[in-house]
Amino acid sequence: MSRSRSLMSGMLVTGFVLYFLLNEPETGHAMHIMEGFLPVEWALFWWAAFLPFFLLGLRSIKRRVQDNPELKLLLGVAGAFAFVLSALKIPSVTGSSSHPTGTGLGAILFGPLVMSVLGTLVLLFQALLLAHGGLTTLGANAFSMAVVGPFVAYGVYRLVLRANGGQRLAVFLAAALADLTTYVVTSLQLALAFPAASGGVAASFAKFAGIFALTQVPLAVSEGLLTVLVWNWLQSYNAKELSQLPLLKREGM
Repeated sequence: MSRSRSLMSGMLVTGFVLYFLLNEPETGHAMHIMEGFLPVEWALFWWAAFLPFFLLGLRSIKRRVQDNPELKLLLGVAGAFAFVLSALKIPSVTGSSSHPTGTGLGAILFGPLVMSVLGTLVLLFQALLLAHGGLTTLGANAFSMAVVGPFVAYGVYRLVLRANGGQRLAVFLAAALADLTTYVVTSLQLALAFPAASGGVAASFAKFAGIFALTQVPLAVSEGLLTVLVWNWLQSYNAKELSQLPLLKREGM
């Protein structure tokens, strides 16, 4: 039964990846903050802010895999889910794009530090293989999507559960708000790098965030609903693996 569940999990992830990659429309704007778009000082700043979380995440993954090697499949599912969703691009603010992030699921399953690594690997593969984002801007993109987003997802999930809001509601809000927060941070990053001539950083932030909101709010709601569906699927076919996750043991799963 365990081998059958693993096979089904692998087939589902592979199907998602192939479908979305083969059907993604080609566009020159399909990327995160693109290569070379940020001034050097800001690119270095976001790299410095992001790296400590990445290093802590590597240690967290190593510890979890050593304690429970069978969780490797779920790690792969969380990473593939983030890869597939964040590969869907809708051109938005100049030099960037709107898209789902997919980081909420992994943050709920493994905690935000693990997703700092998985999310960064997703961004790296996209930069190298799909021309989405870039290496100089990887620190900024990873800080918004792989650091802030997962921490928000984890915090919202725990808060909703403590308020007896229900697990599915917690999953939905965690995924949706992680998505929205990622783009709030991206808007701030762009505003800091390119303050408006009139109004400075605040005016620039309002402009970027306002444009992003047109596409990101419906995307966040859609991501929340899809994450709930995947969560239900995992509970049906991978309940044994889920019960071994420390974060979920405390919920009595």
